[in-house]
Amino acid sequence: MAKLDTITLSVLQAALQQVCDEMDLTFSRAAFSPVIAEANDRSDGIYSAVDGSLIAQGSQGLPVFVGVMQYSTRMVIEMIADGRCLAPEPGDIYIVNDPYLGGTHLMDVRFVMPAYRGGKIFCWLSNTGHWPDIGGSVPGGFSASATAVEQEGLRLPPVKLFKRGVLDPEIYAIICSNIRVADQRIGDIRAQAAALLIGQDRLNEILDRYGDETVVEAIAELRHRAAEQMRASIAVIPDDTYRSQAFVDSDGVVNEPLTINLAVEKKGDTLTFDFAGSSKPCAGPMNSVLATTLSSVYLAMRHIFPEVPISAGAFEPLTVKRPEGTFLDAKYPRPVSGCAAEVSQRIAEAVFAAMVQALPEKVTAAPAGSSGNFALGGNDPARGRDYVMYQISGGGYGGNASHDGLSNGCSTIGISKSPPVEIMEQAFPVLYRHYALREGSGGAGKHRGGFGLAYEVEILRGEARASFVMDHGRFGPQGALGGKDGAPNSVTVFRNGEAHVPPHLSKEQDIALKAGDRVRVGTPGGGGYGDPRERDPKLVAEDIRLGYYTAEQAREMFGIVVSSPPAAPRL
Repeated sequence: MAKLDTITLSVLQAALQQVCDEMDLTFSRAAFSPVIAEANDRSDGIYSAVDGSLIAQGSQGLPVFVGVMQYSTRMVIEMIADGRCLAPEPGDIYIVNDPYLGGTHLMDVRFVMPAYRGGKIFCWLSNTGHWPDIGGSVPGGFSASATAVEQEGLRLPPVKLFKRGVLDPEIYAIICSNIRVADQRIGDIRAQAAALLIGQDRLNEILDRYGDETVVEAIAELRHRAAEQMRASIAVIPDDTYRSQAFVDSDGVVNEPLTINLAVEKKGDTLTFDFAGSSKPCAGPMNSVLATTLSSVYLAMRHIFPEVPISAGAFEPLTVKRPEGTFLDAKYPRPVSGCAAEVSQRIAEAVFAAMVQALPEKVTAAPAGSSGNFALGGNDPARGRDYVMYQISGGGYGGNASHDGLSNGCSTIGISKSPPVEIMEQAFPVLYRHYALREGSGGAGKHRGGFGLAYEVEILRGEARASFVMDHGRFGPQGALGGKDGAPNSVTVFRNGEAHVPPHLSKEQDIALKAGDRVRVGTPGGGGYGDPRERDPKLVAEDIRLGYYTAEQAREMFGIVVSSPPAAPRL
């Protein structure tokens, strides 16, 4: 074959990306659950027919699924090959959420579909959506004190949910019999399947226009170029070993911190990540399965080198030693509900803390690093039906060499955003009494961290049970190069007028609530970057003027006295 010209290669790269983006948009716009439709807790991608390696992923999808979906797709291929899975036919869609088969937590449900050309599988299309409930001991699946995965919900190996394009009623009945508010899942299931079918149609249009051989050549060349770009980016880092630590508050069962030890060895144009010495597997749900651990490293490097095109080639120069014997390599039956949303972000934080030493002009201080998982399940007497509400939250980003951190940004692992308050109040019997920036939460530094979010939600009617699986309640996000840590997470539950703080600070389950009870959350601010005393006094004065810090906070945090702060602007 003649070598592809640059223009055609660029067009095909954009076209494959667009296929994934359109799948993402279809999924969100057709889904029923606010966590997918509004918060965009989902992702879509194209994967190799041979080994499931990543070809393209939507720009609107969660980065943490970059590595995860290629591993779950690979497991489907392997299980088909050795007879553990039924062989595919056109129109089949497999469903799988088993964390130990290349997954995350049980709530992240993956659909995997073979895309055929000329009677043969050309590639696999896969997507993941966060279902608001998957059964288990508590509504929403975030069991803060689970000690076995069965307590977290229904675990599905790869099975055909759609056979030759038709939803299997028996598999569907099994799923619905094991989850809450099952009548609402059909909307998400149809949306998830529709996204894959749209992807198949758009991919066929590209193949019809350019030819299968040309597209196959482009995929191989794009993978090669991604690897070369990542190698070139790594090559500028001085050869050395960079070390860091990050901490998980607790596992939800034993009230002691878990430690992530990381050594990053840079040699030539490769990086090797070694988590030896990290804490052993834990009793509670803050274990991470291997696929999530690998994907957390990949997404952290994507944050550092966003210009490298996304494909399996970008991961080739990155070697992650398997962290056997630690809580970062969970095996059955370890509980894992906190792995995707929380432990993954602690892993990424450890990568940032190591790499900021190597690339101080490029890497930020630690971001908020918590998805703020808050699940609420109960019965709405006014509507005569049960509900499961899932709230995710933003937080502050870390400061960096050139500017302050972003306030109320999405989590490190994705683009998921908090669903609009108006949507949540329409869908569930709650009222948001407060929703604003968490002033004063950004870590001090030459460039301060961004601010977290503060909100308070009240139960309006009926009874409910609340569960939290968050993190950074004991330790705030790390500052870098002399910067101070951001404010830690804060959770307070008000019942019968009395305030209750969870013993594990950021984790608790099955808190009984009734009408009038409230939950108040303050998400972490980002870490500061550089010596706070080097901050421009004019910037400190402006922060005080805007109400971000009080004059007393500014004096204590930055060592700068503003004697007479100007009046706040009139509205």
